Amino acid sequence: MRLALLPLLFASLCAPVLAQAAPLSVCTEASPEGFDVVQYNSLTTTNASADVLMNSLVGYDATAGKVIPSLADSWQVSADGLTYTFKLHPGVKFHTTAWFKPSRALSAEDVLFSFQRMLDPANPWHKVNKSGFPHAQSMQLPSLIKQIDAPDPLTMRFTLNHPDSTFLATLTMGFASIYSAEYADQLLKAGKTDQLNSQPIGTGPFEFVRFQKDAVVRYKANPDYFQGKPSVDPLIFAIVPDANVRLQKLKAGECQIALSPKPMDVVAAADDSKLKAIKTDAFMTAFVAINSQHPPLDKPEVRQAINLAFDKASYLKAVFEGSAQPANGPYPPNTWSYAKDLPGYAYDPAKARDLLAKAGFKDGFSTTIWTRPSGSLLNPNPSLGAQMLQADLAKIGVKAEIRVIEWGELIGRAKAGEHDLLFMGWSGDNGDPDNFLTPQFSCAAVKSGTNFARYCNPELDKLINDGKASSDQAKRSKLYHQAQALIQQQALWVPLAHPSATVLTRTDVKGYSPSPFGRQDFTKVTVGP
Repeated sequence: MRLALLPLLFASLCAPVLAQAAPLSVCTEASPEGFDVVQYNSLTTTNASADVLMNSLVGYDATAGKVIPSLADSWQVSADGLTYTFKLHPGVKFHTTAWFKPSRALSAEDVLFSFQRMLDPANPWHKVNKSGFPHAQSMQLPSLIKQIDAPDPLTMRFTLNHPDSTFLATLTMGFASIYSAEYADQLLKAGKTDQLNSQPIGTGPFEFVRFQKDAVVRYKANPDYFQGKPSVDPLIFAIVPDANVRLQKLKAGECQIALSPKPMDVVAAADDSKLKAIKTDAFMTAFVAINSQHPPLDKPEVRQAINLAFDKASYLKAVFEGSAQPANGPYPPNTWSYAKDLPGYAYDPAKARDLLAKAGFKDGFSTTIWTRPSGSLLNPNPSLGAQMLQADLAKIGVKAEIRVIEWGELIGRAKAGEHDLLFMGWSGDNGDPDNFLTPQFSCAAVKSGTNFARYCNPELDKLINDGKASSDQAKRSKLYHQAQALIQQQALWVPLAHPSATVLTRTDVKGYSPSPFGRQDFTKVTVGP
């Protein structure tokens, strides 16, 4: 009897070990602004909310370069390009938590709520968001979508006012995440609408546990995730603004993944047998936005002078240390409509002074430079970069005061247009070039706050809108070339760099790949030998 029990005893002892999921700690550089992703436009917030807690109707496969199923198993587009019909995956469960227990699976009712709250002023949730809906507004969804209806509980239909070749790709963005209408109704009746932002509910691979600002976000694996429970559990975002500290925590095993490493940290990781650097070309641009609504920055000659005054080659070498390509416009070179022949602004302080004199500012003027306190992929050394710009502007008589502002406050105030010169970066959410143009340079994006240059031009707006209306890539490229030329002529940005997306991990981390869009996917990650 004793011998017969030994195999069973051995199996019972081993089973829990084999089934036990390993924890995953990710060192990130900043706190999310919140978890109701539709209110915000920063990548940090998208990473902490949409990427781990939520799903959208469709996703984007960066490797294959195509839209793929997510909450929708399939979709059809009408011949005239005006109607999109989605078939939802059956049986998808929302998170069950201490504050919410769903009574039903995801249905078209949830999709309707998720879009109506953004698009319908009569929806009771539309007025709740004090920050508005920046992405939906900048992507011009209120004027694009004519009607949303549900022919049956697992079918969604969008009818557009006009064809838009970017619509399907737009639905892969974080702001298009699908929320629980049942949870929203519960909060509305209880007068606790703020809870949607502080105690989120989604269908995603992880469930929210708790958030301590500037310290940690804790998640646990969703046991009912419709694409399979993740192998890592719990998931922890350790908020560590200092890149040096992120590296030390990685080396000590306190984190298994470190985001936004400094270029020198990537080099150092190569000499550590327990670490590895994973790199991909990023669909991103670092830039200084010039607020065209603030005099004297409203004059093109002044904006051009600022471009000419900044020694961008020295900046790139000092701040990115060989980890980025120089930028000459909004698009990374891997964009299919990239205009490679634009002249750009070579470093020329003398010409910059001449332009200032022509604009009536022979003796210069005073302005401000806004930047974040901690480094990121698109701004590895904020302090050094701001100081270099300040010094170069001083050479042409422009006195610039540096203002270092915490990330969440910086984003909020920049969206309100309070800045003069703003160190910023933009990451496209998919491979479509419009993902830079509409949110950063359209008139609608001035109102929503994502257009940090605060520039509205009917000619540029027409180029952007005409490009979206066409499904002909050659025609779109021609229009986007014209848009890039106009953006450069108006000197709306000081384009800085197109970085490589590099993430440091410990060698026992498997299945993690950095996204060219800066999105995070931990569903395939394992930790262990």
